[in-house]
Amino acid sequence: MVETPKASHYIDGAWRTGTPAVDVLNPATEESLTKIPSADEELVEEALTAAQTAQAEWGATPGVERAETIRAIGSVIEDNVSDIGDILMAEQGKPKSAADGEVTGTLTLADYAAGWGRRIEGDIVPSDNREEQIQLQRHPMGVIAAIIPWNYPIAVLMRKILPALIAGNAVVVKPSSTTPLSTVRVFELLDEELDLPDGLLNLVLGGSDVGDALVTSPHTDMVTMTGSTRVGKEIMEAAAQNLTPVSLELGGKAPAIVAADADIDAAVEDILTARITNAGQVCTCAERVFVHEDVAEEFTEKYVAATDALELGPPESDPDMGPQVTQGELDWTHSSVESAVESGATVLSGGEPLGGSDFETGFWYAPTVLGDVDPAMDVVEEEVFGPVTPIVTVESVDQAVEYANRSRYGLSSYVFTEDYQTAMKTVDALDYGETYVNRTLGEAWQGHHIGWNESGMGGDDGKYGVLKYTQIKSVYHDYS
Repeated sequence: MVETPKASHYIDGAWRTGTPAVDVLNPATEESLTKIPSADEELVEEALTAAQTAQAEWGATPGVERAETIRAIGSVIEDNVSDIGDILMAEQGKPKSAADGEVTGTLTLADYAAGWGRRIEGDIVPSDNREEQIQLQRHPMGVIAAIIPWNYPIAVLMRKILPALIAGNAVVVKPSSTTPLSTVRVFELLDEELDLPDGLLNLVLGGSDVGDALVTSPHTDMVTMTGSTRVGKEIMEAAAQNLTPVSLELGGKAPAIVAADADIDAAVEDILTARITNAGQVCTCAERVFVHEDVAEEFTEKYVAATDALELGPPESDPDMGPQVTQGELDWTHSSVESAVESGATVLSGGEPLGGSDFETGFWYAPTVLGDVDPAMDVVEEEVFGPVTPIVTVESVDQAVEYANRSRYGLSSYVFTEDYQTAMKTVDALDYGETYVNRTLGEAWQGHHIGWNESGMGGDDGKYGVLKYTQIKSVYHDYS
């Protein structure tokens, strides 16, 4: 039995209790882990005010000193990987190794973010006047409202707070009400083991009304959010009331293109990994596969065989795939499959929720492969946050690119080919912010995870992610 943390808000360096209001369920068993309170608007404002006060001193702290705090945060996480991972596994449904891996992956981010302690630089540009100097200085944004999704609560938490902190900002965090407990545990550990300035990091729990209060407050200087495109649009509209800058990492519909000369075995392995990771609940998952007709039969046979061989089971047994996170996500996955079948697609593997004695409880969906798929079907065009792979046969890579670019999304994409020219031309032609060539998913912290089109305007990582948490001040020095 996983020991869950106290579900409380954390504001200005102190824990604040509230009336338990929202159930947090274990998606593998449907058992309640605990109930969390929901912050009201007054409490949200208190958190923002505390952050505003703390930020004034933190922003004046030299970058190298802020870097030491980042390293200390990383050390606390490193010492408690399994503890945080257990809670993450219980509330989100990830297999144990994947949950621990999510936590461990943030350690390199802490190392990377700390490296910016001496690297946030401005510019001196030439003036048109004699005896004048123009400085472009980089200053913190101020108070950051960080809204965290349920699918990667620890990875996204850290990829938002660490760049924000190194840039001199204070943060108010709102985790998803579906998976808040691992975030609460991180705050507990930081409170117990570090002497962070009161108000530098704050935590408010609750649902969309808490997010609305954060986004619309005049005390919020920037909103960073990872989640669905629908919610991202709502946040952008609400933030416009105060012209608050937003950073939005939103949905995706990643195409995987398999050329005739691709290494088929490698493509099968990598695309399957990129489809069933976290039960398909990743915005960068390979959501549709476009396979050249010359290798379509071979690819499909091997992909179906690999899918059929996957092991599912309790997350603590470390299977290949765990459950979906909620009944709602399970229902959406199944309705997407049913719609595709009604439109003429053929189920080659899976195609329904799992049952039987091993899956009497929980939100389990069979890894699914669809054949006879028309590129105009909704299952090819609209995001399916579940382990469903529609395979489309194409006549050429150019046709695959055409189909891929029809989507309103533009986050991640995949290309499998042994030909350098094909790879480079395809990368150039794809309207996506991120492309993986001959490999599975997994961006680097020093890269830049960015979406095009309706996949948002986000990107918290890499040089451009860190600098997004700063604003420029122009200073004209006339010394004539």
